[in-house]
Amino acid sequence: MFSKILIANRGEIAVRIIRACKEMGILTVAVVSEADKAALHAALADECICIGSSSSADSYLRMDRIVSAALLTGAQAIHPGYGFLSENSEFAALCRKNGIAFIGPSAENMQQLSNKTEIKRRMSEAGLSCIPGTPPLKSLAEAEKNAEEIGYPVMLKAANGGGGRGIRLVNSREELSDAYSSSVAEAIAAFGSGAVYMEKYIWPAKHVEIQIIADETGRCVVLGDRDCSIQKRHQKIIEETTAPTVSAEKRAEMIDKCAAAIKKIGYFGVGTLEFLLDESGNFWFMEMNVRLQVEHAVTEMLTQTDLVKWQIRVAAGIPLSFTQRDIDMNGSAIECRINALRPGRVSFIHVPSGPFVRFDTYLTGGAEVTRFYDPMVGKMIVYAGTREEAIRKMKASLCELVISGVDINIEELLSILEDERFASGRYDLSFFD
Repeated sequence: MFSKILIANRGEIAVRIIRACKEMGILTVAVVSEADKAALHAALADECICIGSSSSADSYLRMDRIVSAALLTGAQAIHPGYGFLSENSEFAALCRKNGIAFIGPSAENMQQLSNKTEIKRRMSEAGLSCIPGTPPLKSLAEAEKNAEEIGYPVMLKAANGGGGRGIRLVNSREELSDAYSSSVAEAIAAFGSGAVYMEKYIWPAKHVEIQIIADETGRCVVLGDRDCSIQKRHQKIIEETTAPTVSAEKRAEMIDKCAAAIKKIGYFGVGTLEFLLDESGNFWFMEMNVRLQVEHAVTEMLTQTDLVKWQIRVAAGIPLSFTQRDIDMNGSAIECRINALRPGRVSFIHVPSGPFVRFDTYLTGGAEVTRFYDPMVGKMIVYAGTREEAIRKMKASLCELVISGVDINIEELLSILEDERFASGRYDLSFFD
């Protein structure tokens, strides 16, 4: 097991990883930008190194500085969290070149699977139904030709990224030129690569994820599904598990299929298989995230499995000590993302507590929410024996949460929870339309 880990991230996920390391008896190193020198993760870590100015490009995306910080402090491993460099195969390879373990899949595995078109090909060979699409497009002319063959509407997506960046819906040939240009530009800005691909637009549909963890011995355990269909501008807002409209029989079928697919492609670590669920109940594979997800906490709450600790253990070569039969998916867990509506400084914070209530955040009194990073400041997660109870618990928790000095999206979250479409569980990706 590692004795010291550097966390190459910030915000609530850096705090989450540091807490897991402390419970495991592992020393931690935080890296910070100038804007984060007084941040909570900097205070909680055993050591802290400033690696650049406030912009992500000059700090959290600087592979050379992060690896240098690890070497300087004697960290044996680097945990990338999510976002930033978490799916960057070049970074994983650089860690290995310098004798540092990367807490995630191998660079080769990541390179193969982070490319959206390559993973669809491999998952299709492994028995999953994939959305019809293309390899990375070389030109607008090629995009026009493929769109005619697939049939409008189509989606353009960044081949080397996620988080809703680089996605464009194209309803007709007249819209394609502008959509293609903007998708490529956004992909370059967000991921350093302008590669985009095209796929058939399946609508209406739900966005359902399946969480897996696998070790190097080939054992894979599936920790259930999540409904992540409440999205605004391709950004998830509320996630819940288990997915309310997926039957127990269908869930069991998809658990078996996903476990078999992961074993076939030889993946190890935590990962998420993302699907579109159409009106007929068909699962269409979209992509695989080869990292920890923002919404991992809602799965942890339901299954009582610490994904961060097991991610670290698997990276250290420790095999899973539990099997699929040990995973209990009874009850319901819901997660709401707490987003800042604009920058500000926290003057007072009160966090609700109680049985099966969890709030992951980096905020403290006096903490500054800057314009430099993602607006998510925390995640409220609750669990109850039934979905109806979980919804009530979440409403009560949101009503009790107080963050003074920063405007947050609580009113919007409460309005969603009150909506009949959410209460019935039959909402889909068109919720905000």
